[in-house]
Parts: sequence; C-alpha cells; structure tokens
Amino acid sequence: MVPAMNASNKDNARAQFLERAGWQGAKLRPLAGDASTRSYMRAEQIGRKAVLMIAPPAAESAPCPPEASDAERRALGYNAMARLAGPNLNAFIAIAEALRSAGLSAPEIFAADAVEGFALIEDLGDDLYARVAGAANEPELYRNAIDALATLRKNPPARPTHDNYAMATYDAMALCTEADLLMEWYWPLKKSAPAPESLQAEYREIFQNLTTALSPPHMIVLRDYHAENLLWLPQRDAAARTGIIDFQDGLYGHAAYDVASLLEDARRDVAPALATAMMEHYARAADIDPAAFMNDYAILAAQRNAKILGIFARLARRDNKPRYLDLLPRVEALFRNDLAREGLAPLRDFIAAHLPELAP
Repeated sequence: MVPAMNASNKDNARAQFLERAGWQGAKLRPLAGDASTRSYMRAEQIGRKAVLMIAPPAAESAPCPPEASDAERRALGYNAMARLAGPNLNAFIAIAEALRSAGLSAPEIFAADAVEGFALIEDLGDDLYARVAGAANEPELYRNAIDALATLRKNPPARPTHDNYAMATYDAMALCTEADLLMEWYWPLKKSAPAPESLQAEYREIFQNLTTALSPPHMIVLRDYHAENLLWLPQRDAAARTGIIDFQDGLYGHAAYDVASLLEDARRDVAPALATAMMEHYARAADIDPAAFMNDYAILAAQRNAKILGIFARLARRDNKPRYLDLLPRVEALFRNDLAREGLAPLRDFIAAHLPELAP
C-alpha cells in the first residue's frame, strides 16, 4: 500500500505528473467530485483543456484477491472484490478503452500514472443529463443513452484488462451480497433494531433463488449509468452523443442492470411512460427477446434498489450524512414498483410480511 502523502507532497507529485504529461503550468480549478475518494480538476493550458483525475492509490487498491471465499467476500463487501488488484485508475483506463473501442464516448486518456494516482483525461464538458434534460429533450436524451447500451449489447468489447487489473464478474454472490444491505442497514433504520438472523437468511435465500433465473453475465456493466454520470454531446454522431463517466467500478455482468440504473434513478424522476418506452426500445435496438430481457430487468431493478436503500441508510446512520434520508422516498417508491412485477412473488411476500411499508 502506498503511504499517505501530505498536502505539499501531493502538490509536488501533481505538478511533476503534469510536467511529464506536457501540461506544466496548467491552470487548475476544482470540479465537483463523486462520493468516493476521487477528486477532479479542470486543467487549461494555451487554449486546450482536460480534466485531471486524482485517484489516491492507497484508498483505491483492493485488499481482496480474486480467489477469496464467499465468506471473505461477504465480510469485505463486494466493492472490494470489484477491484481485483492494483489502483482503481487501472480500471478506469481499461474500461474507457473498451467503451471507446465500441464507438462510445468515454473520455480519451491523454496521460496516466496509476502508481501516483493521476490521469489527464478528455474534458467532455458540463452538460450532464441531470442538468440539461427537460420536457422538450428528455425523450431524445434517454433514447440516445439506451442506444449506447444497446450498442454494447450487440457488439460487446472484450472483458477489460490493464496492467494488474482484470474485471471481476458480477455474479450471484456479488448481487446477493449487495442486496443484503437492505437487511443490514435499512431494516435497523426503520425498526431501531437489527434484523433477526433467521429473517436475514430467508431474505438471502430468496435473492439467491432469483439470481438463478438471470441470463448469464456476458458484457461490461457500468453500474452507475444514470443522469448524473452522462453528458449530452449533440455535436457527435449516433450513440456517441451520450458521454459516459464514472464507470471505474464496472463489472462483467448482466446487460439489464444498466438499463435499470438509467430508468430507476435514485436522484431523478423518470416518468413511467418514458421508462416503459425506453425498455421496449432497448429490446428492439439490442435485438433481444423482450420477455427474457424483462425477466432480467425485474430482478436486477429490485436488487439495485434494495442495495441503494441499504447504502443510503448506511450513509445516514454510520457516516453521519442525514441528507441521504431525503432520497429514500423516491427509492422506496421504485422498489415498490419493482416488487409488483411478475416473477418477484417470493420477495414481494417477504417484504409484505416483514417490511409492509415497502410493499406495493
């Protein structure tokens, strides 16, 4: 593990990286980051601009080897497994290259130093879907985002690798471990007591059974494919008009997951009619069986929203970030809608019996 640097050493390392990349003396200004330890700065130098991505290797490296047992994976949490080895920056580089090879608009990598945790990447602008989508253009933007996913589905690039990074599989163990977060954190938030072990086991068995009905993992899943991680690039062509960022935690998994991530957004309302139209458009554009796709979608949407309910509860209770409680009602409503879908009767019955406030 790389030792932590003080502020002066960080500034020196950053300046040396920029000099090696040919961007010495570039003007830097902070950009809004995400919920991780990564941070971003816009770099400008003599009429050109880029984004400096700062991904501290000590915080982003993985403590868990790919051969870890299920018990070890469950204890660490699956996000540790997602980073099989080496800095998270290697994952970003590998996945960006894979997406660009498929004709999609991930940032071009101008220079990178995974050991120090710096990358200079293409600046895709400020027009996040969350900012520019409105009643007039929302169908066009969402249709294009779906077209990008359909492009991945029809012509999936090889599983990404880069240096000592290899993309992990989003398997049943991973999905169930994530879904467990609802019982581990959301239940205590609502009940003021831990969930009984017998109910945790029953809930876990339900999700284990559901995941056996999924189609096999077969493509890159970006996992955070939603309005705050997509940029509108109307000057580009076809599916490349959707710029994609924040995909470094991607896994090799089930295509329907990213469709659910887009259409069941924890931070933005998507009209039910638009969501239905986009599901139908995806099945046509990807040239897949609609019934099989909807089976995957139903399971993965419920899994994702169960996970998010647990994560938001954990952020509020453990990490003292009560603002995430304000996001719970939207995710609760999405989860209720998920439970009403065909094939989810066992989960629906469990929730109705033990968390009736979440029942459809």
